[in-house]
Amino acid sequence: MRRGDGYALGVKTKDGVLDVEAAGRALGDAGPADMDDLLQNGRGPALRALSDAVEAAPDGRFMLAESGIAYAPVVTRPEKIIMMGFNYRHHAEETGTPIPKAPPLFNKYNNALNHHGGTIALPTQAAREFDHETELVMVFGRECRNVSEADALDYLAGYCTGNDFSARDLQTLTSQFMIGKTSDGLAPLGPYLVTADRVKDPNNLKLKTLVNGQVRQDWSTDDMIFNCRQLISFASKVMTLKPGDIFYTGTPQEVIFGEKIPRKDRAWLKPGDEVVSELEGLGELRFRLV
Repeated sequence: MRRGDGYALGVKTKDGVLDVEAAGRALGDAGPADMDDLLQNGRGPALRALSDAVEAAPDGRFMLAESGIAYAPVVTRPEKIIMMGFNYRHHAEETGTPIPKAPPLFNKYNNALNHHGGTIALPTQAAREFDHETELVMVFGRECRNVSEADALDYLAGYCTGNDFSARDLQTLTSQFMIGKTSDGLAPLGPYLVTADRVKDPNNLKLKTLVNGQVRQDWSTDDMIFNCRQLISFASKVMTLKPGDIFYTGTPQEVIFGEKIPRKDRAWLKPGDEVVSELEGLGELRFRLV
């Protein structure tokens, strides 16, 4: 959660959102300061102890109404934001991209992180072709290097809903994707980190995008070319993945970039549009363009 000039951590419960900072202060049992402290410093046991203590002796002083939450990006200080391109067969086909033989990875930076209920100030001085990409995002909870596909999911803290928002004219200006992907705020993420134990199969989740209430994407993560296990194993052989790192896993078809009309005639996203990204069981991510 955003709080003043910093961040705080909340836990969604049946009774509301547990304010970890307030509960820790009152009980003399400080929990993690924020999500990054939880993940990067291995503070899971401290959070569990605090949560159990509140559950054993409920106290309304520690509970917040979710309607009043000022959300932050689920993770705010990742070492790495890893992106996967063209990971759905129909998306590759609609854009005329050959089915990749290995995962085409690229990156965003922390300046791109954004949150549920946030706004994206479109970089209109540099671009005009703005597009949505709802994606399943993996969040790492353990250091990960040279792992097998069989063990890959064990290194995740959990999953969340994300949008790889893109400026397509910048993306295609050169052979590199980066400048079309990492303007300020182009990586909305949230509203929740859903722990890995609550997601039985990340490659069997319904995925949906709505723009101003109209469905634009409606598909499933079971159509990935490289599934979550394969992506983690591949990336871990290239680099060390750290707790708190995040991995966007690609988007399915029905993006504006894939439409079969001249680019100049397409209805690219514009200021005033509201985008909603949904992943089954992971929550609804809303943001507005300005």
